[in-house]
Amino acid sequence: MPTPTLTASPPTTRAPFTERRYVLTFIFVVSLFMLWGLGVTMADVLNKHVQQVLHVSKANSAYVQAATFGAYFIMGLPAGWFMKRFGYQKGVILGLGLYALGAFLMIPAANAASFTLLLGALFVLACGLGTLEAVAHPFLDGLGDPASSDQRITFSHAINGIGAVSGPLIGGYFVLRGTHTAGDLSAVKTLYTIIGTVVGSIGLLFAFVKVPPLFDEHPAAEAATTDAPALAAPGPERGLFDHPNFKWACVAQLFNTAAQGGTWAYFINYGTDYMALRPGEAIHGFWQVGTLLERTVALAPGLPHLVGEVAAYFFSLSLVCMMLGRFLGTYLMRFIAPNKLLAAAALCNMGLCVVVAQHAGWVSFGALIGLNFFFSIMFPTIYSLGLKDLGRHKQLASSFIVMGVGGAALFPRFVMGPVANTSVAHAYYLPIICYVVVFLYGARFYKTAKDVG
Repeated sequence: MPTPTLTASPPTTRAPFTERRYVLTFIFVVSLFMLWGLGVTMADVLNKHVQQVLHVSKANSAYVQAATFGAYFIMGLPAGWFMKRFGYQKGVILGLGLYALGAFLMIPAANAASFTLLLGALFVLACGLGTLEAVAHPFLDGLGDPASSDQRITFSHAINGIGAVSGPLIGGYFVLRGTHTAGDLSAVKTLYTIIGTVVGSIGLLFAFVKVPPLFDEHPAAEAATTDAPALAAPGPERGLFDHPNFKWACVAQLFNTAAQGGTWAYFINYGTDYMALRPGEAIHGFWQVGTLLERTVALAPGLPHLVGEVAAYFFSLSLVCMMLGRFLGTYLMRFIAPNKLLAAAALCNMGLCVVVAQHAGWVSFGALIGLNFFFSIMFPTIYSLGLKDLGRHKQLASSFIVMGVGGAALFPRFVMGPVANTSVAHAYYLPIICYVVVFLYGARFYKTAKDVG
């Protein structure tokens, strides 16, 4: 039975955010963004925890990011093939199943107190995250007019911020809080048992949701399932790699996620190294939050794990900034071209990285928090720009763009890691290279096939 085809709104009218028929599906898909935000930032808390409990160096602890984001690279194309063959809904269920399985595998890994097994469990979990990410973006793109896809994707990443904020808060409370006995990962077991149960339950619920036919800007042909991607009509069509917006999006996403992964991997280390090593000294407040840190450190000299816990809470604060940045970006994209907004944000982060590298007390720490505000729109904007006007290539394109997350697997360990072992602050000079690439994509290299003829 042919899948109904809806046509895009005329360019003279403002495209609606979505349609009533898609609301329930939209809510479920947006919840996925929150779940993988939780999974990704929880890894940054584990980064610090394995340093304390398993006595892993700062550079080697970044293998946590390598396992997490390396899975994105490996699962990108298989996830694309799966959703093209079986549809978006089954792709979501596969992703949630891998996510839950990886969470439950953390239990034997924690029992064995093995860093290697822990990395293996994280890899399986992150295969689920990568699958969800590859599926959710084109899924969202089809839940309304393509002209408003930038807004839907950026809004969903703002909701992702709720999960991202929750990761350090939950991890700081359960994992970094209290005393730490060498080899004791019991808090990790408890936490991931809860996560696996919640994620598995959501996957079960989503299996019973009836997904309506999706919006597509191209004439549709027969589809295997209701929510399967519609195919373009026969006729001459550009190949995927003939679309410059897609090709450069892959490059920009690689460098963007490299900068983001490095920023997050060493955030807590930055806080403990420069903001909390001398508990006898007064720490001048960063608004009221600075006073909280001063009180906490003053009450706990000689107990660095409490300092790590508070640093995790500051990390969560920075992710609140990221969430606010995405909500603001969703609004501003109604008036400012998304690629121009992307270029401006990258330019701001170049300057902030210079300030962070100076480790000048609260000024630098405030700049580190501010990085999240400006790179808030980068991932979703690069993603949505890369999917523009791709027609039937959209699902494969999503897989390639998600593979760019592999930048976050390599950059923290192999580029920033060796520098961070000597100076965490100076390691923050390196993301400037990444932001230059993102700036160039937004300011110069973003062009659709229509723009280049």
